[in-house]
Amino acid sequence: MHFIRLRKIWYIISLLVIIPGLISLMVQGLNLGIEFTGGNLLEVRFENPVPVEKVRQVVSAQGLEFSRGIQKSGTSDYLIRTRHLTQEEQDKLMAALNSLGKYTVLRNESIGPTIGRELTTKALLALLIASVLMIIYISIRFEFKQGIAAVIALIHDTLVVTGVFSLFQIEVDGAFVAALLTIIGYSINDTIVIFDRIRENMLHRKKGESLEDIVNASLWQTLTRSINTVLTVVFVLVALYFLGGSTIRNFVLALLIGVVSGAYSSICNAGPLWVDFKLMEKRAKVKEARA
Repeated sequence: MHFIRLRKIWYIISLLVIIPGLISLMVQGLNLGIEFTGGNLLEVRFENPVPVEKVRQVVSAQGLEFSRGIQKSGTSDYLIRTRHLTQEEQDKLMAALNSLGKYTVLRNESIGPTIGRELTTKALLALLIASVLMIIYISIRFEFKQGIAAVIALIHDTLVVTGVFSLFQIEVDGAFVAALLTIIGYSINDTIVIFDRIRENMLHRKKGESLEDIVNASLWQTLTRSINTVLTVVFVLVALYFLGGSTIRNFVLALLIGVVSGAYSSICNAGPLWVDFKLMEKRAKVKEARA
């Protein structure tokens, strides 16, 4: 299989994955957690196991509006997310929980909308700074066009993960931002390995060998490493998703989607995009020479 000659197919596959997510982002947006929207977070641990249905019934009986519901962690720990509660409402909720048995309050946090806006701004700023620094690094080590191709591949991964979370309305919290930054770091590492192989092969370029063939050979030479690396990470993430508890499940899911997307974009997007940029540059020079 010639990866570069099939690059239009890879681009179409990426668009087919990204476009539904973009439409979902425009229509229904993200299911933002209280870190972004503001609200109350109560984490309690009961001395004896309590069915989640009973906790939900007791809390619902207080007439509270739940945007995220109740998450169970372990056998007797619960995360209860609500809108902003007054002190009186908090006291009533805690008194109602006493009917289910003795419990210990592990966390009781109130997050205002100002903190949510600040977190959003810092998250976007972190992504922007990371992208700029990566372009600078890759431009110094390789060339500017490879830096642009790498960042486009990273944007691809970010849109895939964000789109999936929007489509299925999975909660987005502070851990989601951490997952995105982790995905970017993982994906750029794989891309740099491929670009390094391309550079080595360019130095030993045979007479008459096309750019497409060199990049395709480089992709094949690094393919086994890329697949083995991503599978190793995926095995761990799958185990964490099913065994790690509900509190980290969304974080692990974002990583799982991003790692798979990162491996795909590094192989099927970054290298082929650089080839297209080089071919466009070559055609522009030919037109300029003719003019």
